[in-house]
Amino acid sequence: MKKIVFTFIFLVAGIQIGLAQTEEELKTTLAAKKDSIAAIQGRADAIQAQLDALPGWKIGAFGTIGGSISGFRNWYSQGIPDNDAGTIGITVNGYANLLQEKYFWRNSANVNLAWVKLDDKSNDDDTPPGDDEDFREATDVFTLTSLFGYKLTNTLAVSTLGEYRTTVLSNFNDPGYLDLGVGITWTPINNLVVVVHPLNYNFVFSKGASQYESSLGAKIVADYTRKFGAINFKTNLSAFVSYEDQDYSNWTWTNSFSYTFWKAIGVGFDFGLRKNKQEAFNNALTLDPLPTPTPTLENTDNDLQHFWNLGLSYSF
Repeated sequence: MKKIVFTFIFLVAGIQIGLAQTEEELKTTLAAKKDSIAAIQGRADAIQAQLDALPGWKIGAFGTIGGSISGFRNWYSQGIPDNDAGTIGITVNGYANLLQEKYFWRNSANVNLAWVKLDDKSNDDDTPPGDDEDFREATDVFTLTSLFGYKLTNTLAVSTLGEYRTTVLSNFNDPGYLDLGVGITWTPINNLVVVVHPLNYNFVFSKGASQYESSLGAKIVADYTRKFGAINFKTNLSAFVSYEDQDYSNWTWTNSFSYTFWKAIGVGFDFGLRKNKQEAFNNALTLDPLPTPTPTLENTDNDLQHFWNLGLSYSF
């Protein structure tokens, strides 16, 4: 009996040692393969950088689609036991860049749209925001940018920029912002563009009782767009500094990430930040009842605006 027990113990110990050795060997092999993959990816990125630097048109786009739909009936533990709810969000980032030896022409578009609904089946009043049978807009961002530059050196150029921002689902061009200006553009690397235009006019379009002011100022833009293997990344900061009144100044920072895990499909995440006191002031004028004291541009809080969207992504 003792021989059987000792034999069994030695057998189990041998199996454990063998498994441990196999695990270590597999980990060593995996580490070597990862190093090889990293080296291959590094060479591929270097070749891609050379391709990106070649003259001619460079065109591309990627985006994110996120959403959810739900339905509840007699779910009494929540505040609205009978409801249909849903959210849908779409983000598209596209570019068309012409790169030549002496000049460049960079064009980009950013569209971020989202819809939401909450239909309370126990409520016959379909007046938003309490209840609505249909989807209604929740996020509405539309930006077009065109930058032309004549190169002074490999990294510096005299340039002119046109940038238009508005909403498209509702209140189109109310407000709408059009920046036109001239100055210098710095392109230290292929994927980074920094624009400094000390002579820029910020046209603001509005309708009805809206109170917006156009002004002269400086325009600053920094844009970085890059693809790292299966990852697409874009960040853009656009700021206007008014020479006439700091309350007319504004800035917007948007970011888009996507990771492709199967063919052109992946996971995407977008978020944006903005400060615009004129928008905050005009929003305060729409409140019912009006805040006390009566809102003015000077006494309105310039709260930070923000949005985010998470969902499936598709690379074009």
